[in-house]
Amino acid sequence: MSKKIEDEINAWLESVVIGLQLCPFALKPIREARHRIFVSDADDLAVALADLQQECERLDEVSVGALETTLLVLPKMLQDFYDFNDFLSIANDLLDDHGWQGIYQLASFHPRYQFAGTQQDDAENLTNASPYPVIHILREASVEQAVEAYDNVDSIPERNILRMNGLSQADKARLFDFLY
Repeated sequence: MSKKIEDEINAWLESVVIGLQLCPFALKPIREARHRIFVSDADDLAVALADLQQECERLDEVSVGALETTLLVLPKMLQDFYDFNDFLSIANDLLDDHGWQGIYQLASFHPRYQFAGTQQDDAENLTNASPYPVIHILREASVEQAVEAYDNVDSIPERNILRMNGLSQADKARLFDFLY
């Protein structure tokens, strides 16, 4: 089952994140196989937090050249987006508690992702829609490097919103089949 889920995450990365160029920083580590997808068996918060800690420790042990980033996939829990947001807050506390604030940062993706101030079906929410709840662990230094090398990083969210709004219904159904 976890191979199937990993394949679905890889397909989402290729077709949505890279295919739609939502994250201009994703292509290189993915093409160079410096990303890890860890499909968790967690079905409660304690196990999910332990998995998050384990993946941060793994990043501590491995050089950037070998492993840039990890996607922690939580298919057995946090299907409710508000529960997922609550977990994300606890996950950030874990980073603080272990001295990883400023070393790692967390990005979040969810099948029912919803930005504050939006309606559930607003197209801009698709920029963070994924087949399963995902916590993306990023190396802070790598993010800073990527941001410095990219012109007008502040334009990325607006560009992505325009891209999502420009998708046809058929494109949305094809790219986000997990929502339909």
